[in-house]
Amino acid sequence: MSTGMLILLIVLAIIVIIVMYVISVHNNLVALRNRVKDQWAQIDVQLKRRFDLIPNLVETVKGYTKHESETLENVIKARNTYLSATTPEDQIKANNELSNFVTKLFALSESYPDLKANTNFMQLQDELKDVENKIASARQFYNDSVLMYNNTREKFPSNIVANIFGFKEINFFKASEKEKEVPNVKF
Repeated sequence: MSTGMLILLIVLAIIVIIVMYVISVHNNLVALRNRVKDQWAQIDVQLKRRFDLIPNLVETVKGYTKHESETLENVIKARNTYLSATTPEDQIKANNELSNFVTKLFALSESYPDLKANTNFMQLQDELKDVENKIASARQFYNDSVLMYNNTREKFPSNIVANIFGFKEINFFKASEKEKEVPNVKF
C-alpha cells in the first residue's frame, strides 16, 4: 500500500469519526430539546386541569362572597390571560399571576366560615392543592430537562454543533417576584 493511499484512508477515517460525532451530538441535542418540550407539555396538562377547576371554585365562592367581586374577577382575568398566552414565557408570567390570585381566593374562605365548611368548596380546594403539587413537580422536572439541554448545548465541543444547527438556549421556569417574597403571617 502506498503512502498516499494510507494518508487518504487516515483522512477518510478522521472525516467519518467527525461526521459520526456531529450526528451523535445533534441527535442528543434533539432528544434533550424534545424532553424539554415534553416536560413543558406536562406542566401544561396540570395547568389546564387547574384552569378547568377554577370556574367551579369561583362559582362556589360567589354564592358566599357577593361583595368580593374584585378578587373573583382577577382570578377569571388571570385565567383568561393564560389561555391567550402563546409563548412559554407569557404562559409562565400568566401562571404566576394566577397563582397569586388563587391564593387570595383561598384566603377569602377564612372570612366566610360557611364557605370554609362547604363540602363542595373543600373538595375543590383539595383538588386544586393536589394540582398545585403536581405543577410544582412538573416545574422541577422541566427545569431539570432544561438544565441538561442547556449544559449539553453550551459544553465544548458540542457547542460547535449546537451553533451550527441553531439550537437555542431555553429559559428555566422561574418563580415570580411576588412568589419569592416572605409571606406575612399574622395570628
